[in-house]
Amino acid sequence: MKTAALILALLPLATPALADFPKIESVDAVKSGMGWRFSVTLSHPDTGWDHYADGWEIVDAEGNILGTRQLMHPHVSEQPFTRSLNAVMVPDGVREVFVRAKCSVAGWSGDLVPVALSPGG
Repeated sequence: MKTAALILALLPLATPALADFPKIESVDAVKSGMGWRFSVTLSHPDTGWDHYADGWEIVDAEGNILGTRQLMHPHVSEQPFTRSLNAVMVPDGVREVFVRAKCSVAGWSGDLVPVALSPGG
């Protein structure tokens, strides 16, 4: 919890009601070559181009952004949905990262989901 508080202090956040933010349903992290592949499942009450989940990012305990997945369109009829990001470079020795999601209206969520990284992938 202390780590999450540190990250939140370093990252810009929006302040709308939590209901506006995408919910991270699950995260799968797999070592792939020299990097990691992250598959993130989100749910959000997308209404169309005016209001939709438009991204997620991987951050470390210091708040450094390791990877960002931009979502280019609404997923009104596809909920929840999963999108992946390949070749995310995680520094050696890091065993936990965090995922947060973004909404086109509400901005970045303050809700950080911890993801344990297995040394063997």
